[in-house]
Amino acid sequence: MIGLFGGTFDPVHLGHLRMALEVREALGLREVRFIPCYSPPHRDPADATPEDRLAMLKAAVADESGFVVDTREYDRDGPSYTVDTLSSLRQELPGESLCLMMGMDAFVSLPGWSRWDRILDFAHIVVFHRNGIALPELGPLVGFFAEHHVTDPAALKARPAGHIWVQDVTPLNISATAIRADLSQGGSVRYLVPDNVLAYIQSNGLYGASMRQAASLTKKV
Repeated sequence: MIGLFGGTFDPVHLGHLRMALEVREALGLREVRFIPCYSPPHRDPADATPEDRLAMLKAAVADESGFVVDTREYDRDGPSYTVDTLSSLRQELPGESLCLMMGMDAFVSLPGWSRWDRILDFAHIVVFHRNGIALPELGPLVGFFAEHHVTDPAALKARPAGHIWVQDVTPLNISATAIRADLSQGGSVRYLVPDNVLAYIQSNGLYGASMRQAASLTKKV
């Protein structure tokens, strides 16, 4: 089985990496593919350029066996719709179990995604809990979840797509939005992002980070 973890990664942080690691170990995934979104269709444009976000993501996963970066959303024109990404992966990996990983916050917003009801044609969905966010009690997700939810993770290996699994992970309340805000105000985000990602942010002045902060980091390392 292969895990698929998409997002803007603006910037990638330790919460992303830890959740991916725990899901990989819990489900026995042979790899996790991080798929950075080039042009997010459902949210404001990213603060960092696509090139900077990709560089940070590659740095973050470089030393972790089984973590890889998939750039297919950078290689096509137009908005980065998840269903198109999954369709292309399914064409390449026709018999592979694919597990689309997302937080509960993303899952509850699925009805606003393009062709969201076709996602399970191409992959399973693995949802991890986010603090304070629960499944809705009304709306199209209620029946969708009830029909496809499984309580035995072995079901994910039995077929290449079509199930929803909810995975418990260590609750790390780390937010890319808060990280950007802290950096813009001169605050420290050490231990929230990998050190090599922080060094890249500071050396390139991303999110308002200053060279003074970069010098401070160099003295501490």
